[in-house]
Formats: sequence, C-alpha cells, structure tokens
Amino acid sequence: MVMFWVSLLAISILLYVLLDGFDLGIGMLVALPNSEARRAAMLNAVLPVWDGNETWLVVTGVILWGAFPNAYATLFSAFYLPLLVMLAGLILRGVAFEFRHRAEQTRWIWDVSFIGGSFAATFIQGLTVGALVEGLPITNGEYTGGDFGWFSPFAVLCGLGLCLGYALLGACWLVKKCDGDIRATAYRLIPYLSVGLLVFLIVVFFYALAENLQVMGRWLERPYLFVFPAIGALASAVLAVSVRYRRDDLPFTMVVLIFASAFGALAISFWPYMIPFVLTIDEAAAPQSSLGFMLWEGVIVFPLMLLYTIISYTVFRGKVPSTPQIHH
Repeated sequence: MVMFWVSLLAISILLYVLLDGFDLGIGMLVALPNSEARRAAMLNAVLPVWDGNETWLVVTGVILWGAFPNAYATLFSAFYLPLLVMLAGLILRGVAFEFRHRAEQTRWIWDVSFIGGSFAATFIQGLTVGALVEGLPITNGEYTGGDFGWFSPFAVLCGLGLCLGYALLGACWLVKKCDGDIRATAYRLIPYLSVGLLVFLIVVFFYALAENLQVMGRWLERPYLFVFPAIGALASAVLAVSVRYRRDDLPFTMVVLIFASAFGALAISFWPYMIPFVLTIDEAAAPQSSLGFMLWEGVIVFPLMLLYTIISYTVFRGKVPSTPQIHH
C-alpha cells in the first residue's frame, strides 16, 4: 500500500513540474515582447490548460498530507515562509491572468503581477528542492532550523536554475503552439536558455562535489543512476537538431524527457528517504488503515484527473492564432 502512494505522489509531482512548469515559464517570458498582441498570443497558448495544470499541485499536497503526514508536517514546518510566498505568487498570477484582458489603463500592472507571480512561484520551487538536496537541520525527527534554516547559496542557485528550466519548457511550448513572430522568437531563445541550464547543472555538480553533499555518495553507490544523465544528453542532442531544422513538435518533447530524467535521478538518489536523509518512506507513511481509507482517491479520483488532463490536451491540440484575442 505504501508503494502505491509513493508511486502516485511521484507521478503527481512530475506532472505538476512538466505541466505547470511550461505555463510558469511562459509567465516569465511574457516580460520579453514589446507589444500587447504578442503577449496576448503567448497567454492564449496556455489559456485552455493553465488552471488545470495547477490542480496537480493540490493533488501532491493532498497525497502528502493524507499518506505521508510525518513528511508533510516536517516539510511545512521548514518551508512555511517560502511556501506562503509561492502560494501568493500563484494566486497573484491567477488574478492577473483573469484581470489583464479587461483592463486598459492598468494592464501593465497586471502584466507585472503575472510575470512576478510566475517568477516567485518558480524560484521558491527550485529553492525548496535545493534545500532538500543540501539537507535540512532536523533533530530527533523535528525541524530545528528556525525561520530561515532552508536558506543557503545552493538553494538560491537551484531556484534560479529552475527559472531557466521552466523558461526553456515555456519557449518549447510556444514553438509547439504558436506561429509567426512568437514561434521565431521562441526558437531564438531556446539555445540561450539551453546553454544557461547546462551551465547551471555544471555549477551545481561542482558545488555538490566541493561541499561533499551526501547525495553525491549515492551516485557512487548506485552507478546505474548515470543512465539518467545519458538520457538527458541524448534528448539534448535531439533538441539541438530539432531547433536547427525547425521541427516544431520535437523541442517540447525533448525538454520533457530531460526534466523526467532529472526527476528520476533525483528520486532514486533520495530513495528510500522521503526527506533526505533523515525520514524514510516507511517512517513518513500513515498507518495502513489510513492508507486504505484513502484508496478511493487513488483508484477513482486520480485516474479521472489523468483522463481530464489527456482530454484537455487532446481537444486543444494544434496551433493557436498568431494575434489572438483572449476570451472567457
């Protein structure tokens, strides 16, 4: 039963990162165009799916709360402040998305709010992962780091790195969904964002070596983990070729594969810990009776949400107009 919920948690986290990742990335890229028509075209590329994408964050939180309450309590004790900032950013960008198309004189305020909310949410997510990789101050199963025990240069670096990664996802989604100037601009951005992400990964690797982070020992103990960087490298090569020859359907798929390989490497590096390297999955899990009581969500609600997501992306497949007007 525990492995069932671990699997659902991993799937929901990965789906959130991939799906909300590209629309958060587009939210940051909205800062680049100098015309309302281009910004509207970019927003129209995520209009049918953005609110559904965020649902997977709720699913992640519910599974963590119900199936792994010890991990939930520890994580929220540690990240109370940054998670509030992240939620505020998500709320702000949601409000801005709905209000900007109705405003005229104050539209720039909502544009800034949408961009700022997207950046804040992305940065906090990356910072959280970085703090977990580096290790939280936990004593006897309780967080002891105070209000800012999660803060470190490494965590900040990971926050900035995820901003680059989500922006790359967003640019590839624009290639997939848009034509004209937006598509051309996205193609120009992809090489710069890719190089930036590569530099970030190299810096993180050497930082982890220099600081002798515990996660690096897992790579020596589990050499099969190197299959994930190999998959990422192969996907990066295909990405470069697809950008060179303007194959619109490939860039997004390749970046999804890169993210999935990074997620797999990180998850297996942490195994069997829910919070590395202090709380195992079994220690974090709720009693079997509670896991069984929640089973209806796993076998009914979760598949229905997957089906809804698949239908949404199937119905709204294809390119969007180059200069659309957003309607509700």
